[in-house]
Amino acid sequence: MCRIDTAGLTKRQLRNILLGKLRKQTEQQREFKSRLIEKKLLEQEEFIKAEKIMFYLAIDGEVKTESMIDKARSLGKQIYVPLCDREDKTLKPCVLEEDSVLREGPYHTLEPQGMSNLAVEELDLIIVPALAFDRSGNRLGRGKGYYDRFLRGISPHTHSIGLAFDFQVLPALPVEQNDMPVDKVISA
Repeated sequence: MCRIDTAGLTKRQLRNILLGKLRKQTEQQREFKSRLIEKKLLEQEEFIKAEKIMFYLAIDGEVKTESMIDKARSLGKQIYVPLCDREDKTLKPCVLEEDSVLREGPYHTLEPQGMSNLAVEELDLIIVPALAFDRSGNRLGRGKGYYDRFLRGISPHTHSIGLAFDFQVLPALPVEQNDMPVDKVISA
């Protein structure tokens, strides 16, 4: 758990603090903690039962997901990653094959070049990034609202799990009407 006193801080101030902490973490620390988080994820009932999983491709020091994706694929799971549509400000699940060619998308995210999409209602599990989560699953994203809009459209059977380093899990976050929480947070 992080010792950041969130009282009185705006979302923008929290984002700046947490981006700084992510960038200060060494690659060795990031790799080690990401492996611990991966181990915990693979033991989750939601992961074990899921057939169609949407992961994110990490940017700016986020929890690394490449190894998790490889493990999930080796277990026969279908892997998707978000495709960002700037025009309608939405995310769409796009299939990620082993040989998918990635390109830089909006906001420096990596995306497959293919356009093989899946209806969001068909996903079983969504692995969600954030700059911070709190104990209730509320998340502080990067401020564009893409994941909030996306999570609002998932079916009741779809689970969402946030991945975070310990310093990204805060006691409480400022929450607004449009903010969407995740079901569970895994950290290390």
